[in-house]
Amino acid sequence: MAVKVALDPGHGGRDPGAVYEGRQEKDDALDLALAVGEILEENGVDVVYTRTTDVYDTPYEKAVIANNSGADFFVSFHRNAAARPGMGTGAEILVYPGKEEARELGESILAQMTEVGFEDRGITDRPNLVVLKRTKMPAVLIEAGFIDTESDNALFDEEFDALAQGIADGILAVVNEDGSVPERKLYRVQVGAYKNNANANRQLNTLVRAGFPAYVIYEDGLYRVQVGAYAQLDNAVRMERELRRQGYNTFITT
Repeated sequence: MAVKVALDPGHGGRDPGAVYEGRQEKDDALDLALAVGEILEENGVDVVYTRTTDVYDTPYEKAVIANNSGADFFVSFHRNAAARPGMGTGAEILVYPGKEEARELGESILAQMTEVGFEDRGITDRPNLVVLKRTKMPAVLIEAGFIDTESDNALFDEEFDALAQGIADGILAVVNEDGSVPERKLYRVQVGAYKNNANANRQLNTLVRAGFPAYVIYEDGLYRVQVGAYAQLDNAVRMERELRRQGYNTFITT
């Protein structure tokens, strides 16, 4: 019997979720959930949605839909927002405290999202969220970047396919018995490599303030400052050209 995963696009209908300059969380959540679901189905997973159109159900009703479907896992899709626009960045996973299977699923998904380029905000315990508390199966809530931060929105839009693939990969790594993940290549633009982490972070902060989806990885004894994680080489080339136009020495890596 195939594994069944319930996908929950957050909010909907009269509840837009977070809103920033006309952009609504409910729309981003639905688009991302549908894209992830399509990939999961292509990999043999049974998928059930709490909604596929712009309708509103309470969080409790969404939990009931998932429970009645007999799903083995539950994934809810959201965008984050800060107290003031531009004050937050990165991806975060919310779980119910003490649910180790849910935490494992969240860590797997978050690892893939950071590969796409989102800052890692970690796994957070949330005991009072109904969709985590009332679902009977391991459940996670994804915060796919901040809807009120331009760099996160740019990453969400420009790397949407890679983001959907990454989240699906994170789910598949847990639900597949052999832990397999579809193999894929991502192109990154490297801006600097430092032996000292403080130097890398200084360049990172400069890039982030300029609106670039930058991050730091530690590899082969160096702190490497990179921008983006692109499924299509053309997108990486465009980003490299923009960075060079602004005076950075860059090269593309995978």
